[in-house]
Amino acid sequence: MKVLVTAAVSLSLLVATPKATGLHHDRASAQVVEAIRYVFGPYASQALRVAWCESRYSIWARNGEYLGIFQMGNMARARYGHAWNAWAQAISAYRYFAASGFDWSPWTCRP
Repeated sequence: MKVLVTAAVSLSLLVATPKATGLHHDRASAQVVEAIRYVFGPYASQALRVAWCESRYSIWARNGEYLGIFQMGNMARARYGHAWNAWAQAISAYRYFAASGFDWSPWTCRP
């Protein structure tokens, strides 16, 4: 009987996985949006459009050497920082944005 219950629980977890993944994704996206809004302040609406275009708000996004929410390259990450969380990536991107004269020229995606 114990084996049967364990198998039933395991199967129910497999069935629930897509919903759980979706919830996790929504929560992660909400954290990214919160971080960007806080860090970028008056530039938040622009930053949100750039981040959505660059990564769809994924801290794990990768395109060759370009990583994270704002798809920063090796040189930019070395200069402005990088970590695998939304807050650190938003802060790094803001530093880059500020150093660029508060314009989006370093990014392919523009607001």
